[in-house]
Amino acid sequence: MTNERDETEKTEAIPNADNGDPGVPLRGEQSNQDLLTEKLETALREAEGYRDQLLRKAAEFENYKRRMEGEYRMVIENATERLILDLLPVLDDFDRFLRSSKEERVNDALVRGIELIYNKLNKALSLRGLATFESLGKHFDVQYHDALLQIPRNDVPPQTVVEEVNRGYMLNGKVLRHAKVVVSTDPGPPNDSDNTARQTGTEETQA
Repeated sequence: MTNERDETEKTEAIPNADNGDPGVPLRGEQSNQDLLTEKLETALREAEGYRDQLLRKAAEFENYKRRMEGEYRMVIENATERLILDLLPVLDDFDRFLRSSKEERVNDALVRGIELIYNKLNKALSLRGLATFESLGKHFDVQYHDALLQIPRNDVPPQTVVEEVNRGYMLNGKVLRHAKVVVSTDPGPPNDSDNTARQTGTEETQA
């Protein structure tokens, strides 16, 4: 009896690996879980890497798109500038004709028609950013004016624009063409020959 009891106790003391206890995972199940965890971590790292690559490519594409838009806008602006610059001599011819017609007081249908065409052309170019700037009576400025001639004048301060030969134009706030002008200079003190001539004239008048 004693031996049978001892055998029974020994049998109960040995743990059974296949007893189905949910708190104790089997060796094979533990290996599968570790493998799945490792694969999941690897997949998450790869997904994060792909995400970083996608963000970098998106930023590169956005920079490329902005650069191409800037280059395209620059090409359009340069082409517009060259075209308008080629049209400025035509505007000069219109302007000279209309000014001479006003000086000669010509007022016929031909002049009015040409003036209408000139105004329409000016309006179309102004919609593209073209504008004139005033020069007559202004102080000479190399940023806006190109001096063709200097003449002594005592009725205006030196370096004053006294005549505008060709108008100056700006395109979108930038000087497209300098105005061609005549500028005044200081006449200086009268010379001796002028004083002698004036004195001679005064003596002859008194005589």
